[in-house]
Amino acid sequence: MEPRGHTSLLLRLLLLPLLFSVDGVSAAQKFGINYGQIANNLPDPTQVVGLLQSLNVNKVKLYDADPKVLTSFANTGVEFIVTIGNENLQTMASNPGAARQWLAQHVQPFIPATRITCITVGNEVFSGNDAGMMANLLPAIKAIYAAVGDLGLGSQVTVSSAHSVNVLATSFPPSSGAFREDLAQYIQPLLDFHGQTNSPFLINAYPFFAYKASPGSVSLPYVLFEPNPGVVDPNTNLNYDNMLYAQIDAVYAAMKLMGHTDVGVRISETGWPSKGDEDEIGATVENAAAYNGNLMQRIAMNQGTPLKPDVPIDVFVFALFNEDMKPGPTSERNYGLFYPDGSPVYAINTAAGSASGRTGSFDPYSSQTMFSSASRMAMTSGMGVVGLLVALFL
Repeated sequence: MEPRGHTSLLLRLLLLPLLFSVDGVSAAQKFGINYGQIANNLPDPTQVVGLLQSLNVNKVKLYDADPKVLTSFANTGVEFIVTIGNENLQTMASNPGAARQWLAQHVQPFIPATRITCITVGNEVFSGNDAGMMANLLPAIKAIYAAVGDLGLGSQVTVSSAHSVNVLATSFPPSSGAFREDLAQYIQPLLDFHGQTNSPFLINAYPFFAYKASPGSVSLPYVLFEPNPGVVDPNTNLNYDNMLYAQIDAVYAAMKLMGHTDVGVRISETGWPSKGDEDEIGATVENAAAYNGNLMQRIAMNQGTPLKPDVPIDVFVFALFNEDMKPGPTSERNYGLFYPDGSPVYAINTAAGSASGRTGSFDPYSSQTMFSSASRMAMTSGMGVVGLLVALFL
């Protein structure tokens, strides 16, 4: 039975590119993926390696620096963002030695076999009410940055932090974007740091939240990247046909108000839940497939925002798996592109210029588990090439 189980796993890995259609199966995807692990049923990281390789995804963001994950991805070429938790900020800020110790334990042992290219210090620190943590953020970032330099890694590892889009007091029209006044004392010196170190300002942006809050006034096609007349910024005459691009340009405008046109914006999280509570309007499989599929198509086109059309958007999709132990509403546990068994939650088309994920066919293999040892082969005439590839391994 063992050979049959191996063949079944191989077959499903080969089928995945058919469910996530791309322009060329050998071309690396241009989007990254958030790999959260707040769950008790996720596959072993060694299996996740094969899953991501089958999709040609080569950028991953972690919410920690899990040594098992980093070891499993050694020599794969996958780039990693690792994260220092909020609970460590005070120690890092007050004790530079703690920053060096953290790097010595969580980064240095894995480089260069595993490509760690960015360290995020804290996550959405400005979303809470802890003024002490806010004050500690930049000193902690600077301590990590200095330690990275001391280890000779400054040319390959950038240092940043991820923020909720709610750091903005104003986001529309995009040209009027401005940071919250109560956060200015923290964000101004943070932007100065990013400008000096050529590191990006990371934003977690979820148009889903805007639609859920006001489904009667927020256009669903507008938030899903689907055809719509768009909204014109009266100050620039730029037309925005989706909310995410408007949010990105609002951040650029807010940074400009603080004297910075030298800092890039990177979307460290965005996504759409496939399921939600009764009052979570719009949390459906259909909308999640449309949002992520249409976004990935635009990324594949190297598309920029109306304000910066020549700067391709840089996005990490949230998330790789549904995470069953995340607290909060049902939607929080249903952002994944995959179920923990490795089967896709829905099929999406990531190829530039193709039809919207909303109208595409959904995964016909959703009942089959990617990491199961059972052998179920459901071949169609369009999968003959995959059948030949499987035969080579029999």
